[in-house]
Order: sequence, then structure tokens, then C-alpha cells
Amino acid sequence: MMRRVYLDHNATSPLRPEARAAMLAAMDALGNPSSVHSEGRAAKAIVEKARGQISEAFGVGAHDIVFTGSATEAAALALKDRGFHAGDIEHDAVAAWVQPDLPLNAGQVCVTEPAQTALQLANSETGIVQTLPEGLGFCDMTQGFGKLPLAFSWSGADMACASAHKLGGPKGVGCLLLKPGVEVAAQVLGGGQEMGRRAGTENIIGIAGFGAAAEASARDLSDGKWAIIEKLRNILEKTLEASGKPLILVGTDSPRLPNTACFAAPGWKGETQVMQMDLAGFAVSAGSACSSGKVKASRVLRAMGYDEDVASSAIRVSLGLETTEDEVQQFAEVWLAAYERFLARKAAR
Repeated sequence: MMRRVYLDHNATSPLRPEARAAMLAAMDALGNPSSVHSEGRAAKAIVEKARGQISEAFGVGAHDIVFTGSATEAAALALKDRGFHAGDIEHDAVAAWVQPDLPLNAGQVCVTEPAQTALQLANSETGIVQTLPEGLGFCDMTQGFGKLPLAFSWSGADMACASAHKLGGPKGVGCLLLKPGVEVAAQVLGGGQEMGRRAGTENIIGIAGFGAAAEASARDLSDGKWAIIEKLRNILEKTLEASGKPLILVGTDSPRLPNTACFAAPGWKGETQVMQMDLAGFAVSAGSACSSGKVKASRVLRAMGYDEDVASSAIRVSLGLETTEDEVQQFAEVWLAAYERFLARKAAR
């Protein structure tokens, strides 16, 4: 059986052992966290422990964390009816609520009114990290938390969202972070959970996993593990570049996430590359992988000034903490061989 290599960690990351253990323990909690009896208080304690872990890991007050079903829900809770502006590089979860009318310069969004702006910390496709202005209205920190040294409290943002499964927690749980004094109107009504900001019985199993994953990710960051992964990313890009084949490496002159490489092979469709790599045993992606499996020309690359051909021919390789140098070299070898075959077919036409 073919041994597969997973290189799509910006889409989702494997469940951490710490998160799995916390979730298994939480499964035994009987009570509803809104109940005042002993069983309810025990369930509530699990939620509040996780809130404390996330508070410590993300640098935010525990009472300013609102648990949600995803970062997508958190973005909607923060952005609905606010009329925020953004560059056309935001994730679809944010883009659905903003006016994408801010220009870009060398991959950086030009912000003129921070309080009315939504700006991502790091792009999921290119890995490019933005400079956050003081007083920023909203920041999608989903890709940055756990990979970049960051505290919400000194980020300058009023609101931010994060997701458990991007840092080794379970899918289906996220959070909204709020600067003290900033409030949001509940959109899910019917109960007073999450300090009246989001009704519905809390997903204590998912939240327990989120807290454990956040704590572990902060420890890994402090231990310098992502610096090792950045070296592997650089090895991959240098190997591809040394081949002499026509390709475009995106964002190499900008600050980036340590694990993300985005590159285009003009004329070779991104979805074709993804399928060929999948058949060869490698999981990579073209564009953002959080839009129901859709593969099309990258809106992000088009906003950065690349033409339709390049934007349709880019893929993303995103490494994880378990990725090895051997796996990176294997991928480079297989991808370059496939690209060579594509170029040969193109020349023979």
C-alpha cells in the first residue's frame, strides 16, 4: 500500500494527542454546563479550563473569548452589518461580509481606516503575513495562531477569530476574541450561553480539545519547532528553483508563515497538479481548501496582480510539525518529474 504524505496543513492539521486525550476525558462529563448542580458544574469546569488555556496561549482575557462552531461563524458574528472594508485576499468566511475595495502593494493591504477594516494576519494560500495597524476592526488570525509569536492583547485588533483544527484541535469548534469593552450582538438566540453572545449548549468535547491544542501549540512555538519547519519549506523552494524550470514562487520577498509555499507552473492547471500529486501519494491543494472542494483560479493571486494563467496554475504546499526533510525531497522529485512530462507534452503539440 502506498505511503501517503500529507502536505496540506493549512487546510487542517492532524489531531494532537493532547487534544485527543482531553476530548476522551470530556466525553465522560454527564452534565449540561448551564446546569447549577454538581454534574453541570463539572461540565462547566471543562469549558472554563479550555477558556483559560486559550487565554494563556493567545494572550487574551478569558472573559473575552466566545466559543463558536467555527472561525467562519466567529467571523459572521463579528462582521455582520458592520460595513467593513478589506483587500480582496481575505478568506471566503470574511469576504462574505466586507467590501473588497482596499488596494494591495507588494502583497500588503493598504489600510486607510483601521477601525472599519478586516485584515487577515496571514494568508492561507500564500502564507504572506500582514502588518496589523493599531485599532484594526477585525483580524482573521486563524492561520497565524500557533505558528507565529503573537498575543491578541498587543495585536492592535478589536476582534479576531481562530479555529481549533488549524492547530491540532478538532474540527467544528472556533472562537471569537474581543478587546475589553468591545461587544457583539448575538445572532444565535435562545439562551444566555457564552455571556449572552452565542446561544446554544457548548460543545464541551470540542472545546476541551481546542484548549489542549492551543496549550500544546504555544509550547511548540516557544520550543522553536516552527523554525525547523521553515528550514524545510526553504529547502523545498530552493530545490524547485534550482531545477531551472519555469515557475513562479509567490511571496518569497514578504514575511510569511513558516510552513507555507505557494508556486505556479504557468499553463499547468492547479487542479491537474493536485490530482496528479494525489495519485502519487501527496496531499496538497490549489487555492483555499475551505470552500466545499471548489478549485478555480486563485482570487488572492489575481488581487496580487498575477494574470489568470498564473492564478489558475498555482498550488500550495503547507508543511506540519511532523513533516520530514525526506518527505519534502520526495515531493519535490515527484512534482518536478510530473512538470517535466507536462512541459514535454506541451512542446510536442
